Amino acid sequence: MNDEQLLRYSRHILLDPIGIEGQDRLLASRALIVGAGGLGCPAALYMAAAGVGTLVIADDDEVDLTNLQRQVLHRQHSVGRAKVESARETLHDINPGIEVIALKTRLAGDALREQVEAADVVLDCSDNFATRHAINRACVAARTPLVSGAAIRFDGQVSVFDSRDAEAPCYHCLFPEGGDADEVRCAVMGVFAPLTGIIGTMQAAEALKLLAQTGRSLAGRLLLLDALGMEWRSITLPRDPACEVCGPRT
Repeated sequence: MNDEQLLRYSRHILLDPIGIEGQDRLLASRALIVGAGGLGCPAALYMAAAGVGTLVIADDDEVDLTNLQRQVLHRQHSVGRAKVESARETLHDINPGIEVIALKTRLAGDALREQVEAADVVLDCSDNFATRHAINRACVAARTPLVSGAAIRFDGQVSVFDSRDAEAPCYHCLFPEGGDADEVRCAVMGVFAPLTGIIGTMQAAEALKLLAQTGRSLAGRLLLLDALGMEWRSITLPRDPACEVCGPRT
């Protein structure tokens, strides 16, 4: 790190569990954020501010006026622009010392696989089960840790799925593809604006810990938030040894 970086990241460096070595790891890391909406915006803000060297942000949508209630990377003048371009502009304003790669696409197939394999961590900030399951399959295949979040109405959840740990479950263990989980969208059901900030910021926190190689991750645990009553619940997640995606493991 140069003198400017030492000053910029000094409050991280002062933390013994991070220090110079941990901050160096962040600067050398590459993170993939899928979705530049309610969760992806706060997650990307803190990943950029913390100095993750390369942020890849993938989203095929444009900024809509209804997004501005919660998608804090975007501004009034961004309405109609690609979300990833709006996000890149804001993130560069926050930290010009990092690289932000904007992918205006819905990642799938080989493109998703390639981006997951190139990443040190993946943040799933998408809003539909098909994308979440595709990301999970790619992360399990590449053994890339996955930080998953969701927020709808006043309810949020966050967890880490890390297939590098033989005992850790994957997303499919929790929500089997084709199961009974209901698909709900904030466009229809609504979402409390600060809830997306809380969950997205927690995704950033989990990703930063993984990249800095410090602390205990949420692997094997699911945190649930009722923001209306501001109550948290923690649920232990066992791995399904018969999981079609992550099991059996050797």
